[in-house]
Amino acid sequence: MEKEWYEADNAGDYDSPALFIYPSRIKNNIRSLLEKVKADNLRPHVKTSKIAEVCQLMLDAGIYKFKAATIAEAEMLAGIRAPDVLLAYPPAIPKIKRLIQLVKNYPGTSFSCLVDNRSGAENISRLFDAEKLEAYVYIDLNVGMNRTGILPEETEKLYLEISSLPAIRIRGLHAYDGHIRDQDKEMRKSKCLQAFGPILELQKQLEKLTGYPMILIAGGTPTCFIHAEAGGRECSPGTFIFWDKGYADQLPEQPFKWAAVLFSRVISIPASDLICTDLGYKSVTAENPQPRVYFLNAPEAVPASHSEEHLVLSVADSSLYKTGDILYGIPRHICPSVALYEKAFIVEENHLAGSWKVIARNREINY
Repeated sequence: MEKEWYEADNAGDYDSPALFIYPSRIKNNIRSLLEKVKADNLRPHVKTSKIAEVCQLMLDAGIYKFKAATIAEAEMLAGIRAPDVLLAYPPAIPKIKRLIQLVKNYPGTSFSCLVDNRSGAENISRLFDAEKLEAYVYIDLNVGMNRTGILPEETEKLYLEISSLPAIRIRGLHAYDGHIRDQDKEMRKSKCLQAFGPILELQKQLEKLTGYPMILIAGGTPTCFIHAEAGGRECSPGTFIFWDKGYADQLPEQPFKWAAVLFSRVISIPASDLICTDLGYKSVTAENPQPRVYFLNAPEAVPASHSEEHLVLSVADSSLYKTGDILYGIPRHICPSVALYEKAFIVEENHLAGSWKVIARNREINY
């Protein structure tokens, strides 16, 4: 009998829970992205994988600009000689100092970061200037996410306040529209284009002031192809690399395939309609309502309760299961789930063959 794509013939030799990844499917996801967006217009976010070898696959495919959420992710990228890395985060003083260390340690990588207020820019300027270094920054815009960023109508004022600061070099604008994730593609497109209308006007106005082109970095996975079609900006998908159940349900038109699976086992059968697995909070992210994981080989199983070490599933007939049975699950949200694992096991042609370290789950790598 032919195996399903996610099954590993030697999985029984491995402890659970564990993270399995599938390089051939990762490569297919990268190809699917590049079929719709040119490499020059891409700046993928690596917060999803946090794995150097996965990022190397993107480099090998011709993608050379990246976003990172943490200093460790930025260092991971520099370690594989990524040419251009944006720390997509407004850094406080300790992070500014760590960013300066990266600039010194990895001269082959061009680093940049976000600013959205004058005091943050002044701190960056002061610390970089003391080291006789230039700080490349993007002004972070709040286009409705209400997380970080300055309102577009206040941006020109901020630009005038910080553009003359020593060491500050403004490269462009950054706008993440993660709140726009409607399942209906046309509704999503309408909201995205409406939100970015004022941003494009702002971009033109700032270019008049600067005298040079202002790069616009926009969107995430839900709006990536919308921004690519609109043109004139860099697109920043992240989840596409592994995909997950949440986006598979929410973005049905997108071409990506699951490339990361949570490997678990049935550890107890407490009732005639219940089975207990070892996929607790520590093994799959718990920030979303249930179901937090969908089991490929047990689609009928519905979460009944969840705790640190246990995920109890409601089933029609638990006698169909036995302790030790292997379950392969797709998390609703893959990004924080990956961060729960120290390493990912590689599955090639239905066989587990080695592992890759989830190196950027650490807060520090080399210093």
